[in-house]
Amino acid sequence: MSLVASFQHPVADAQYSFRRILKALSEPGVSVQLPAMPGFGALGSASACVLLTLIDNDTPLWLSASLNDEILRKNLRFHTGAVLTDDPSAVSFALADPALDSATLLAFPCGDEMSPELATSVIVQLESLTGGTPLRLRGPGIESSRMISPQLPDSVRDYLLNRPHRFPLGLDFMFTCGEELIAVPRTTRVEVC
Repeated sequence: MSLVASFQHPVADAQYSFRRILKALSEPGVSVQLPAMPGFGALGSASACVLLTLIDNDTPLWLSASLNDEILRKNLRFHTGAVLTDDPSAVSFALADPALDSATLLAFPCGDEMSPELATSVIVQLESLTGGTPLRLRGPGIESSRMISPQLPDSVRDYLLNRPHRFPLGLDFMFTCGEELIAVPRTTRVEVC
């Protein structure tokens, strides 16, 4: 069986990861370091930490085709009990690669007026969190503005710049690379610098 070890110190690392993810979501654009751990198949360390911390048997998860291999599926089922689905319209979380297209992105649930928290949290594993189009972030958790430049897929950059859903609806994003994480929740306004 191709099981990979989870956190080195399961309770302490999961608690630490949760606090770091919360910091990233409450301070959009701030890069946080997550515990180093082996990924699952093509999955990197930070993406694995996010999934191990936030996913359980009550959170349907959609996987991009390039990340969706047997090693990842076995480890997610074993470590989290994740419910994996191919239907993007019925998920709480999505794990995507840079090939994420606009049609799939727009198929993810964006919540509704009474329950905006039912929106999908999209984890996008990137090649780099720098070197992309410079973006200015404004909104809750940012004193005036914050600059980021992750190498985003065109579909994600277009979504963030145009936000097709009116607030409070919309998708929350977490961008990972190596052991780092940057979050851009739906409350954040994004513009090109």
